[in-house]
Amino acid sequence: MPQIVIYTTSTCPYCRAAKQLLELKKAAYREISVDGDPAGRAEMSRLAEGRHTVPQIFIDGRPIGGCDDLYALESAGELDGLLAASEKAS
Repeated sequence: MPQIVIYTTSTCPYCRAAKQLLELKKAAYREISVDGDPAGRAEMSRLAEGRHTVPQIFIDGRPIGGCDDLYALESAGELDGLLAASEKAS
């Protein structure tokens, strides 16, 4: 099973949309809220190669990007393969 981490805030509609797609794919994820957490947001930004918006999504430590990036992978037919490749590597 791939290790998926998603950094979110409680009021972000893109965070909800990204989580919804992951749930549709039956992909378990760990959510890290950065609401009111400047240190957590700084860590997220460091891991996300300078990106500071939420959500930030990581699959097996690989920065995927945000909601649009996740949906772009899905539209290109690459998300299932990425999740399957992560499962095989486990």
